[in-house]
Amino acid sequence: MPKAYWIANVTVTDPDAYQGYQALAPAAFAEFGARFLARGEAETLEGRDWQRRVVIEFASLKDAKACYNSPAYRAARDARSSACEADIAIIEGLE
Repeated sequence: MPKAYWIANVTVTDPDAYQGYQALAPAAFAEFGARFLARGEAETLEGRDWQRRVVIEFASLKDAKACYNSPAYRAARDARSSACEADIAIIEGLE
């Protein structure tokens, strides 16, 4: 079964409020066995210039989607809704 990945582009607009997300999100990621592969500033070559990029690996597409839709991650998303701008995509790996 191929792994799956979250690709997130984020610009934090309210660092104090973003701490609420940072306090809640790790529990959701741990529940679904997420592994961070990349996180931080990135050089934008084309497109919108985001503050940070994140790549998170999951064992399967099912796990990646379940994490995003879980009550634990929903609470984290609610906490970050006014604290940042974000684009998140889920993609299935090739292997």
